[in-house]
Amino acid sequence: MNLAGKTYWLVGASEGLGRALAKELSDAGAHLVLSARNKERLEGLATEIGNARSVPLDVTDLNLVRSAAAATGSVDGVIYNAGAYEPMPSSEWETEAVLVMNDVNYAGAVRVVGEILPQFLKEGRGDITLIGSLAGYSGLPAAIGYGAGKAALISLAETMRHDLKDTGVVVRIVNPGFIKTRLTHKNTFKMPMLMSPEKAAKRVVKAMQSRRFRTDFPAPFSWFIRFLSYLPDVIVYRGK
Repeated sequence: MNLAGKTYWLVGASEGLGRALAKELSDAGAHLVLSARNKERLEGLATEIGNARSVPLDVTDLNLVRSAAAATGSVDGVIYNAGAYEPMPSSEWETEAVLVMNDVNYAGAVRVVGEILPQFLKEGRGDITLIGSLAGYSGLPAAIGYGAGKAALISLAETMRHDLKDTGVVVRIVNPGFIKTRLTHKNTFKMPMLMSPEKAAKRVVKAMQSRRFRTDFPAPFSWFIRFLSYLPDVIVYRGK
């Protein structure tokens, strides 16, 4: 799929993977509508890459999402990359933080897709890319809130893939591993195969240029995470 000349609404564009992804898409010839909460960062990025404009929004506020979707206008695709993360074991449960993670990582995607999908269905075309995480495949230590929200996002993508078959609307889920950002900087444990945002952005754009539904990376770490779901509980939770 050729990205040149197409317009994409990139939600979660101001930092990390989103910022690198904006630059990568721009280099591929795409036009961009950039959204996130940080208006100054968005405007600076839009000026830097040139063929973009900023539409600030907070994905946890449905009215703001609706206003942003109206301001965005007709687009060829939407990329949902907004994310929130706090490392948190169950023994240190903080309900408000868990709710924020789920509101941004999953419910925010529901709000954005809900505003853009009717246009895509009416036109019989459109491209939806949801940025999930390998953490959504299996319950992992200290991932209360984050893992569950990403699991819900993967399930949402899978359901949409079934339901939107033959509508002309393409749906894909992209699940990265660890990316070096301000979010993963909070982790105190070793992160296998930690990637730069720039390298991860190239993988996302490559996924968008194909019709593959699911893209997990990096290998072999992604293979290991998927393999966990096939192991019996007695092995996964041994000694626990």
